[in-house]
Amino acid sequence: MIGMPRYDSDCRLLATAGALMLGLAVSAQPGFAADMTPAHIKEATSAVDTAMIKANTATSQDWPTIGLDYAETRFSKLNQITSDNVKDLGLVWSYSLDSERGIEATPVVVDGIMYQTGPWSIVYAIDARTGKKIWTFDPQVDRSKGYQGCCDVVNRGVAVYKGKVFVGAFDGRLIALDAATGQKVWEKDTLIDHDHSYTITGAPRAFNGKVLIGQGGAEYGARGYVTAYDTETGNQIWRWFAVPGDPSKPFEDASMEAAAKTWDPSGKYWINGGGGTPWDTIAYDPDLNMVYIGTGNGAPWNRKIRSPSGGDNLYLGSLVALNADTGKYIWHYQETPGDNWDYTSTQPMILADITIDGAPRKVILHAPKNGFFFVIDRTNGKFISAKNFVDVNWAKGYDADGRPIEVPAARGDEPYDAVPGPYGAHNWHPMSFNPQTGLVYLPAQNVPLNLTPEKSFQQDAATPGKFGGATGWNIGFVLNGTPPKAPAFGRLLAWDPVKQKEAWRVDYAAPWNGGTLTTAGNLVFQGTADGRFVAYDATNGKTLWETPTGTGVVAAASTYLVDGKQYVSVAVGWGGVFGLADRATQLRSPGTVYTFALGGKASLPEFVKYQTENLLEGIPYDPKDVPEGTAIYVAACATCHGVPGVDNGGNVRNLGFVPKEEIANLKDIVFNGPFKDRGMPDFTGKLKDEDVVKIQAFIQGTADAVRPKK
Repeated sequence: MIGMPRYDSDCRLLATAGALMLGLAVSAQPGFAADMTPAHIKEATSAVDTAMIKANTATSQDWPTIGLDYAETRFSKLNQITSDNVKDLGLVWSYSLDSERGIEATPVVVDGIMYQTGPWSIVYAIDARTGKKIWTFDPQVDRSKGYQGCCDVVNRGVAVYKGKVFVGAFDGRLIALDAATGQKVWEKDTLIDHDHSYTITGAPRAFNGKVLIGQGGAEYGARGYVTAYDTETGNQIWRWFAVPGDPSKPFEDASMEAAAKTWDPSGKYWINGGGGTPWDTIAYDPDLNMVYIGTGNGAPWNRKIRSPSGGDNLYLGSLVALNADTGKYIWHYQETPGDNWDYTSTQPMILADITIDGAPRKVILHAPKNGFFFVIDRTNGKFISAKNFVDVNWAKGYDADGRPIEVPAARGDEPYDAVPGPYGAHNWHPMSFNPQTGLVYLPAQNVPLNLTPEKSFQQDAATPGKFGGATGWNIGFVLNGTPPKAPAFGRLLAWDPVKQKEAWRVDYAAPWNGGTLTTAGNLVFQGTADGRFVAYDATNGKTLWETPTGTGVVAAASTYLVDGKQYVSVAVGWGGVFGLADRATQLRSPGTVYTFALGGKASLPEFVKYQTENLLEGIPYDPKDVPEGTAIYVAACATCHGVPGVDNGGNVRNLGFVPKEEIANLKDIVFNGPFKDRGMPDFTGKLKDEDVVKIQAFIQGTADAVRPKK
């Protein structure tokens, strides 16, 4: 039996759970604080603009934008809660999001009004004093289209600006809501075409009357771009593409003409879009009037397919500076030239002013998937330094010009145990920078994955054995056809960006731990994959406080003042690409926002144990069907369900541990079945009845193979 992949990059979702909102798109509930009226909310949120967000950096009283400030430092100057008294932290309230998919958004808080997003791009407005609902908004994303995203139906948050809340919907819409009522003000379809599976999972950024958003979808074939819209009208102001289009047509600008010279047109990369989708990080420097974009991986991943003669393939895997007013290209630095391993540069970046060799420098601090920590001059894009923060085997380092010194075998034709793998040494989970300690607090990891180049590639082919082929994946590699040998790990690193070395670390039970928050109280907060929310001493990494959370944590926390009191809030809900098929806890509680303060006495909600039947048995099958069933399963099921009886199952259940009746009646599930409204694809026209019989054989055969002998 061939090795099975455990990778699910922005996945399609046979959901065991959906986003269960009320029948109306917007609903309100009485019981919040007396001054939390629509008039008060309108007044408070209307004051949020570029000047307010800049001014708030002096006090950190509010958390008005997703990374706290435009520099995305996630460093709060609040110091009521300190390393000395954090032991007295207690729960003030919890709020159930009634969800069972990944929660990746940091709570945004303005004058005691919290805005949180959940699966399927649902927005929640919550009274931060009491934990009571103000309103909810469900954009009514078509749940049957959940498979069009590679990495769960997640959302990483909102932007608040001049009385509006902006959210990117999973299906590609950018929506402006009235911050006081949750009513829709306007919406725009941001997609340049609907032939490719574009999605939005990232948080918009708003400044100077513009709101910016990028898309994801490179696994399916998409051309990346970022767009700025007018915050009042929704009209498009500018758009910048991350990779060139069809070279037989006019280029959009000079940056695309230059980029096209780094691609081989014989690969017809534009048919598959080329990739480069900027699906997460965006930062803004108001002094330099530059906006910085992190771009994504190639489409397909395998460069020999999309650009057979090689080339850097600009602007994949890059940091790019644009004029904030016009979107015009200014500079770029490519962290992974000719990306071949899904090494996106979309991981959150931090803008900082630090002293290097005795001179002050305006820099970008960045730790992308490829395993190197970069310090880049943000005024001109010049390379300053790079050092690997985990073990890597694709490059030996970077030369003085900022180019990687590659290991030739990493691009060979043989199976390669890429380290880090496509999950990344650091994924989307936010890092934070504390100028008092001079350290960056970085969620680091490795998830083993072996890459074998596909011998033949056909765009959008549902070929058995092609990973995710039946649901639109186009990556050009067989995953784990050869079992990987690299160790899996998760850790919190305190990294010194000047010395380019680790200051301290905390090792975890598993990868996929949450983003970080650091404060002037000498603290670092992080949630963990094994279901804890922890406070560490920012100087030495000593554990000072922790609380259980009922399920794994992937999002980052925020902190803010309400009525002069400091609170810390974190949204908890296991998920994302790794969390679809695997987990590190036996608890699976609904998505929940937890809010803590000194002296808090509220009780934690009741936790829910993960539902797991005994290892599947009793499904009749012909062993001769197992090999073909394996290949069909890889193409149709593995992206979300993992390996039957081998993986634990995440927020999508492992098919080796479901009731026997579900596998016995699998045809009734895969063809226009009951889970379609929870994100499961309808395989009508993609699979045949006899294919399902072979899938059943693989599932039961694998369960039998891993069953402990009596």
